[in-house]
Amino acid sequence: MRLNFLWAGLLLALTIPAQADFSGTGEFGLVFNRGNSETEAANARLELFWERERWENESTATGVYARDSGTTSANRFALANTLNYSLSERSFAGGSLRYDRDQFSSFRYQASVAAGYGYRVLTGETHRLTVEAGPGYQFAEIRDTGESENQAILRGRVSYRWQIAPGTRLTNSLLVEAGSKNTFAENALALAVAINSRLSLGTGVTVRHNTDVEPGRKKTDTLTTVTLAYNFGTAKDG
Repeated sequence: MRLNFLWAGLLLALTIPAQADFSGTGEFGLVFNRGNSETEAANARLELFWERERWENESTATGVYARDSGTTSANRFALANTLNYSLSERSFAGGSLRYDRDQFSSFRYQASVAAGYGYRVLTGETHRLTVEAGPGYQFAEIRDTGESENQAILRGRVSYRWQIAPGTRLTNSLLVEAGSKNTFAENALALAVAINSRLSLGTGVTVRHNTDVEPGRKKTDTLTTVTLAYNFGTAKDG
């Protein structure tokens, strides 16, 4: 019951309107190591977009799993959705939902809901920069104690895209959810190089940070990935 609002919002946003321009990307990566140590790792990411008139929706799902010598060393999945309405060519308003569950985090889960106002600072073909901010509320459960840690937050996001060359794109997204009890920040840097119109190779580094964690747990996690991606639907320009 505590996360019904999140699942309802995601399902509503994923109900793609008729006549909307739809696109998406699916990514998958695997690592196997045999010899003095045995390691298996997998990471996957799904991005879905739709646009219709002034509405734009972005949904993402990510997962990471790893085992080292038979012991699980990483197990995380996250869901997020953002729905925006363009007020003008550059400005927009909307709302966002996020749910993050990590077996090795200080929190059993973190979820948030927020409203916001955004502005497209750069809108060129080569460089695009968007900033947004607004109030929200975060729900979390501390892993070691099972206690809830809920708080009002200020959510901010900065998204940048650099089209280096045809078929080569660098992106960076910084998300911050700042509250009085804990501040969550995530920065995702990615480079994609197209193989053809549908397939591309990608590499990325994601850094996640919580300012307030339980004793014995680290505040910062870093994930480096190499993936093969498949692009489907109507290409999204931006």
